[in-house]
Amino acid sequence: MPLLELVTSAGLGSLLGMRHALEPDHLAAVSTLVTGERGSARAAWLGACWGLGHTLTLVAAGAVLVVLRAEMPAPASDAFEFCVSLMLVGLGVRAIYLAARQGPDGPAHLHHHGRLVHAHPGAPAHVHIGRWTLARRPLLVGAVHGLAGSGALTALVVATLPSTAARLTYMALFGMGSTVGMAALSGILGWPLGQLARHHAIARGVSLTVGCVSTALGLFWGYPLVGRLF
Repeated sequence: MPLLELVTSAGLGSLLGMRHALEPDHLAAVSTLVTGERGSARAAWLGACWGLGHTLTLVAAGAVLVVLRAEMPAPASDAFEFCVSLMLVGLGVRAIYLAARQGPDGPAHLHHHGRLVHAHPGAPAHVHIGRWTLARRPLLVGAVHGLAGSGALTALVVATLPSTAARLTYMALFGMGSTVGMAALSGILGWPLGQLARHHAIARGVSLTVGCVSTALGLFWGYPLVGRLF
């Protein structure tokens, strides 16, 4: 693989990956996830978890398509896009629900003590990998977005890059750029959201607004797909 081709793929893939993080469905999904966080560092980590899930499925599915020299079937692509729409609606409804039942200390989480179940503020669900703690919900949300975008990205790299190595490099760096971009954006969002979280009424209003926007975008995104799938 020529050096110039590698450098070009690396630079272009990283930059486009960062821009990709700013697409409306990504912004809506991550906004519902970071709303309620009280610091930039935590919000940035949630964004990075989204980016990691996005990169893993994007590169895995894209690599299979590139190696097999195949295209994503249109029904499968529509199905993945529809899953994104459903997920946006689900995240939006969840944000609205949490805003409605939010107590003075923030969203309540169910907690079990044997047969006794009660709700109180607590840590959201997460996954441990060694000493690392990954937020489970952003990881899953990012993974679904990655599957939905893998077909279009594969078609792009096959059309523009001449070798399999260049295509795989481009996709990997595209995913890394998306991760960095989303982590940076989430960190930037985290500070004002943390300030607003000090005022309970405002925090609930923000959560309600973000939930409504995410729900509306999911319905708008998914409506044209219903006719093609069903």
